[in-house]
Amino acid sequence: MTEPFAEEPGTPAVPPPPPQHWFADVLASDGGVVRVRPITPDDADRLQEFHGRLSERSRYLRYFGPYPRISPKDLYRSTHVDHRDRVGLVCELGEAIIAVGRYELLDRAGARAAEVAFVVADEHQGRGLGSVLLEHLAGAAAENDIATFVAEVLAENTVMVTVFREAGYQVERSRDGSVLHLEFAIDPTEALLSVRDARERASEARSVGNLLAPRSVAVIGATPGTGRVGGVVLANLLAGVFQGPVYPVNPNRRSVRGVHAYPTVRDIPDEVDLAVVAVPAAAIDSVLDDCLAKRVKGLLVLTAGFGETGEDGVAAERQLVAAARGHGMRVVGPSALGIANTDPAVALNATLAPLLPHRGRIGFFCQSGPLGVAILGQAAARNLGLSTFVSAGNRADLSGNDLLQYWDTDPGTDVVLLYLESFGNPRKFNRIARRVARHKPIVAVSSGRLAARATPEGDMDRSIVRDLFGQAGIVQVDSISELFDCAALLAYQPLPAGPRVAVVGNSAALNWLAVDAARGEGLLVQRPAERERTRPRLPRPTERWVDHDDQQEPVDLGPQATPGEYFDAVVAALRSAEVDAVIVVFAPPVPLPMAGFADAIRAAAAAVPEVSKPLLTTFMAEEGLPNLLAARGEHAIPARGSIPSYPDPERAALALARVRRYADWRTRPASAVVRPPGIAAERAAELVRGWQAADPEGRWLTDMEAVRLLGCYGIEVVEFREVHSADEAVAAAAELGYPVAAKATGELWRRRADLSGVRLDLWRPEAVRQAYADLVALCGDPVLHVQKMATKGVGCVLRVTDDPSFGSVLEFGLSGLIIEMLGDRAYRALPLTEDEAAALIDAPRAAPLLSGTPASPRVDKAALVELAQRISALFDDLPELRELSFDPVLAAPGEASILYARARFGPEPSRFDIGPRRLA
Repeated sequence: MTEPFAEEPGTPAVPPPPPQHWFADVLASDGGVVRVRPITPDDADRLQEFHGRLSERSRYLRYFGPYPRISPKDLYRSTHVDHRDRVGLVCELGEAIIAVGRYELLDRAGARAAEVAFVVADEHQGRGLGSVLLEHLAGAAAENDIATFVAEVLAENTVMVTVFREAGYQVERSRDGSVLHLEFAIDPTEALLSVRDARERASEARSVGNLLAPRSVAVIGATPGTGRVGGVVLANLLAGVFQGPVYPVNPNRRSVRGVHAYPTVRDIPDEVDLAVVAVPAAAIDSVLDDCLAKRVKGLLVLTAGFGETGEDGVAAERQLVAAARGHGMRVVGPSALGIANTDPAVALNATLAPLLPHRGRIGFFCQSGPLGVAILGQAAARNLGLSTFVSAGNRADLSGNDLLQYWDTDPGTDVVLLYLESFGNPRKFNRIARRVARHKPIVAVSSGRLAARATPEGDMDRSIVRDLFGQAGIVQVDSISELFDCAALLAYQPLPAGPRVAVVGNSAALNWLAVDAARGEGLLVQRPAERERTRPRLPRPTERWVDHDDQQEPVDLGPQATPGEYFDAVVAALRSAEVDAVIVVFAPPVPLPMAGFADAIRAAAAAVPEVSKPLLTTFMAEEGLPNLLAARGEHAIPARGSIPSYPDPERAALALARVRRYADWRTRPASAVVRPPGIAAERAAELVRGWQAADPEGRWLTDMEAVRLLGCYGIEVVEFREVHSADEAVAAAAELGYPVAAKATGELWRRRADLSGVRLDLWRPEAVRQAYADLVALCGDPVLHVQKMATKGVGCVLRVTDDPSFGSVLEFGLSGLIIEMLGDRAYRALPLTEDEAAALIDAPRAAPLLSGTPASPRVDKAALVELAQRISALFDDLPELRELSFDPVLAAPGEASILYARARFGPEPSRFDIGPRRLA
């Protein structure tokens, strides 16, 4: 151990413990994992070793001259920091330090400023570690009230200058000879966040790409038979003709399935990109040690017996992930079904599934292994091709968020399918999904686990899932069948430009079934304005073309319709300017070969190549058809333009309606988050810090504390006074001005529908005294509120709750026992954009009451929208806030009055999507 240097001013002999949230696993730009953590005195020897490994050039650029060895004084000062005015961070891989960064407070007047510097090991330069350190140092500095970073850089150090310039900061530069002086504020501007998100997206996509396109695969626990997991996955890898080498690992066999086997991963002579682990959970530790020593890039853990078994399994799972990440690896699983990539250049089938769909342009993510087998089987049966597939099992590391980042940039994926049981980071999921859905559809089915929260039936939670998925542009479905119904339409047909759909068929009953289903989903059934002949033929007496007096009917071709008549009707519908989509129904009155009718529909679509409208079919016959009428034959691999076929008209209409809602969301311009004026965020944060210091575990604010906090965000509660006697009540009424209301303060009385704990419209002191006496006698509590009477209006409720799946969620609805029992509430995840705030107020079914009725005037909806925006800003700025309730809010012409407010703070959630990049 290096001999410590004598303590000097500003250098603590025993440094305080560093903040735990400064420890983070972060992805480098190449997708590998590095660990960022605060430096400690125990790092002295490793820091000296790191410095010794630096090239002379790197040391010169960092220290402006030769510096072969860190002096004892500098080494002591570098490793003994106070984590406030002097901060040091290291990046490590395994036991080795590979990068070091630090900042130190400058002694100058004005806002607190610090000098920042960092250096990266030569063999790890070019991996973006300088940017990672700068982000995390800036995060630590912001927590310590440092506003500005200063850096002194040699002008020839172009790499370092580029790091600062491309970080998203507004850098001021000056030059003194060969040295550049750089200075910049570290506030998280939009440009800075944009750069952070772009780097996060690139590194996470690269990380997933490394797993899905490995150059070599080792199967640990490989067996010759397919009765065990290791035998199944090895057989699938070999049968799938993986384009790289496959190495079976089995200490008891020289070869497995004719391929040379190795006793351990360490014995494999070449590099291993992906290790598939198929050994019992008890043997994982030794396998992991071998993989770490071999520097395997990724682990696919098929083994079960971890987090799903209880607390001990959860602990073992965390240790597995921590060890893997500490050595630069990512983990899929444990208890995973596997991963697949159908790209012929990769041909990876590292799954346990007996059947893998053909090559396509759909990416699929799920968690459950058994469910994944069923999903892949259904996809293959429905002739739907996949680009890539990941079943993450317990999702201990790799998550749906990572896959979204990958598919966002993957040119081989056009549609994303998700089966979600939980979110690793709900706020991050929302942010990524909104961006991806702007150019690639996301279809998600949420399991009962995701929706089972507040009520045994899960009704409220299904509403939350529906609203929040819709907010992010996600197509939400309720079953695997509906998932593939939407996927077939999105993957192979264009998006509808509007809600108008034509129904063409030969069965009046089924045609009207399709019409009713479409109308029930908000679509407009529209017939073509007129028939346009595409080939000469004699008219049939059974054909029924448009009745110009009634456009809201299907096009009924009659039971004797021929393929030619289908051709003409479909072409006419596709060419009609009054139609945005076409549903074709075929139900033969007697058994008939359907190939001719399928050919006619395909030919009709091909006859109007200039038309971009979705075309869906329903073939009601015993012999059945593939779920996709492929563009080049029924049994060919579907391409863009293939026509989806559904087992009944209702499913076709439901899929079209869902895709239509997505198309409508996608065509709306992206809205920005708007912060209303008059917000004192620093004052609010100071209040919360004070309350949290006294009550670290959190609590409900008192009524007056809530008023003070909300006032910082321009949110005013109708003025009231807390009183303890009749005389105080009368004095409060006189101060507030008549008329007033008297209210009991106990929780039992606040929200009673019969208002038994409230006395309204008190105009005289005698009435106030009597009301006080009545309420004290009723509730037994001498503490009451006397409040000014607000303008009468429509009662509304706004609440923010801490949803376990989605984070902070804002709920809006109208007041009333019946409305509440019906569950007429709308939900949005925070923060809200300007358009989302307005949409929230209009979303409940009872919202038209806000626009006025013959018995009531139109209320000020703009005031409700602004209130929602202020709530959004409040929770965006103060992650310590856990709950908020405004019940009721009286919406009236010209104002929205809050009669009562409650708020609760608590420990900040550990996965809040702010600050420097990190893996969850």
